Amino acid sequence: MRTGRPLAAAAALAAVTTGAAYLFGPGAGASPSAGTEKKTPGTATVAAADCTPDARYPKRQMRGVWIATVQNIDWPSRAGLSADKQRAEYVRLLDAAAKLNFNAVFVQVRPAADAIYKSPLEPWSRFLTGTPGKDPGWDPMPFLVSEAHKRGLEFHAWFNPYRASYDGDVSKLPADHLARRHPGWTVKYGDRLYFNPGLPQVRDHVTAVVTDVVKRYDIDGVHFDDYFYPYPSGNATFNDAATFTKYGKGKRLADWRRDNVNTLIAQVDKAVHEIKPYIKFGISPFGIWRNTSNDPTGSRTAGMSAYDSIYADARAWIKAGTVDYVLPQLYWPRGFKAADYNVLVPWWANEVKGTGVDLYIGQALYRVGTTDDKAWTRPGELSAHLTFNRKYKQVEGDVFFSAKQLLTNPLGALDRVFKDHYSRPALLPLIKSLGGEAPPAPAGVKAAGRSLSWEPSPGARSYAVYKLPKSGEDCHTTDARDLVAVVERPAYTAPSAGTYLVTALDRLDHESKAIRAEVTN
Repeated sequence: MRTGRPLAAAAALAAVTTGAAYLFGPGAGASPSAGTEKKTPGTATVAAADCTPDARYPKRQMRGVWIATVQNIDWPSRAGLSADKQRAEYVRLLDAAAKLNFNAVFVQVRPAADAIYKSPLEPWSRFLTGTPGKDPGWDPMPFLVSEAHKRGLEFHAWFNPYRASYDGDVSKLPADHLARRHPGWTVKYGDRLYFNPGLPQVRDHVTAVVTDVVKRYDIDGVHFDDYFYPYPSGNATFNDAATFTKYGKGKRLADWRRDNVNTLIAQVDKAVHEIKPYIKFGISPFGIWRNTSNDPTGSRTAGMSAYDSIYADARAWIKAGTVDYVLPQLYWPRGFKAADYNVLVPWWANEVKGTGVDLYIGQALYRVGTTDDKAWTRPGELSAHLTFNRKYKQVEGDVFFSAKQLLTNPLGALDRVFKDHYSRPALLPLIKSLGGEAPPAPAGVKAAGRSLSWEPSPGARSYAVYKLPKSGEDCHTTDARDLVAVVERPAYTAPSAGTYLVTALDRLDHESKAIRAEVTN
C-alpha cells in the first residue's frame, strides 16, 4: 500500500486492469465498571434506557487517516523544514482530523529501512532533512504520539517491512544503512532495492525494528501497508533463486513466497503482543485478494491478484488470527467494472465473519476530484461508500488516504462525510482478543458555570461526555447520538446548559458506567 500512496490517479486504474502496482495507500454497549462509583451531591450514576440504535450515529467506529512521510506526500510537506515548522504542519493535520471527528491516525514512521524517529537500528529518513542519515536535531516520535492523544486520536505506527531503498545505488545510502552492511540481504528489482523476504535474518530485523518502537513509545498500533514482494514491473524478475534453493524445501516458488510473508506476519504479531498485549496489529492489503478467474472463492473482479502477484495472502492472516484487523484498500468507485466497490465490500465482510478480526475499509480520498473515472467527479461518492458499508455489520470503520486532502477538502467531499456520517464523535471498535476492561466510573463530578470537572479515574486514558436531549431519554450505551466529546483530561466546558453524562475509557475504549451532572447556566 502506501509507500505513501498513489502518485497518480490514472495509475490507480492501471493497477486494476493491468496488474501494475501504483496504489500506495495505503455496534456496542458499555462494559461493566471495574469498581464502585462514589456519589457526590448533584451527581449520580445512571443506567441507559433501552433504545433502538440509530445507524446514523454508530457508537463505535474506526475513523482514521493515513499520514504518509515517503516522498513528503503528507508530512513534512518538504524535506529540510525546521523542527518548529514540522511540528506546526503536523498539528495542522491533526486539528483537521479532529474537527471532522476522526479518532485515529496511521503515521508512516519507516518509509524505506529508515526512521522518522531516533532509531538505534536504522538511519534517519531523508524525508526529514533531505539527506539520508542526517540527524534532524529532535526525535519527532514523542511529539507525534502525544499530540495525537491530546486530540483523542489513536496513534498507529506505520511500517513498510521490505522496501530497502528508493534508489538502487547503495553508494548513495548512509554507511550504516542495512543495505550497505548486509548487501546479501537485498535484491535489486527495477530501479529500487528490496529486502529478501525469504531470509530469516530479514524477518528478524523487521521484527526488531517494530518491537523497538513498541517498547520505547506510547503507540496504540503497528500497521503494515500493502508492499510485500514488489508489485510486478514489466518483465523484471525478482532474483531470489539462491534463497529459494536454500530454504524452499520442495515447495512451489509461489507457495514458498507466501509462506515467507505469512511467517513474518505471525512473528511480528507474537512479538508485539508479548511486549504490550493491548497494541493493535493490522495490515492494509491491496483490495483484491484473488479474482474468481483465479479462484472460485475470490471476488467478482478482474484486477491484479495480491495472492498471486505480490504473495500477500490476507485470507491466511485472517484465518490464523495473526492480525487484529485488516484494512483493504478499496480505491475504486461503485460500478467500476474491474473492481466494483459494491462487490468488494461484501466479499471482505464475508472473509472476516466470525473470526474476531476487525474490518476497516481504505478509502481513496486522494482520487476525489480527479477525472480518470466519472464517479470521482461526484462530491458524494465517498459518503455513498460509507452509507453502503452500513449494510454489513462486519465493516467497523474507514481510513482515508491521504492526510493532505483533509486540508483541501476536494469537491467538499469531506463536508458530505461529516454531515452524513461523522457529525458525532465515535468510540473505537473493541477488539476482544486484546483484553482491557472498563475503568471505574468518574467520581466527584462538579459543575462550576459551564465548566465540568471530575476526579481522574484509575486506568482511564480519556473520558466520553454526553448531553441528554430535553426529553431526558438516555441512549448513551446504544449509539452516539448524544456523544458530544471525547477528552483526554478530566474536564470539559459545556456549550450550553443541560444534563450531561461522563464515562471513563481505558486505552482500548472500554467504557465505564456513566455519572450524571447538571449544568444550569
